[in-house]
Amino acid sequence: MKLNQLITRRSKGKAAEALACKHLKENGLRLIEKNFHSRAGEIDLIMQDDNTLVFIEVRYRKNQDFGGAKASITPAKQQRIRKTALYYMQKKGEEFYARFDVLAMSGEGEQLTYEWIQNAF
Repeated sequence: MKLNQLITRRSKGKAAEALACKHLKENGLRLIEKNFHSRAGEIDLIMQDDNTLVFIEVRYRKNQDFGGAKASITPAKQQRIRKTALYYMQKKGEEFYARFDVLAMSGEGEQLTYEWIQNAF
């Protein structure tokens, strides 16, 4: 992969996360943290839904080729997200109800669609 392709890919990812965050806020969630990192991995968005901490994986695909956005979240990716969420909760030292959601986005411009999958894994 060339450097300019990598930069474009990262900027598209950040733009998708910003749109996802806006969409979820409009649906009642409150942002706690973006792009939380640990040695195990990264969580795109950590939000709150009433008394539940929601760990959200944002996936964007321009089209549905190769299964689309949802299909790109492998069991290994799910495990990394779980480990990172556990680290986050241990670091905070508080007890939380928690769930793992996916916000799958596809299309472009006016054709952009959102699929919010609560309790995805």
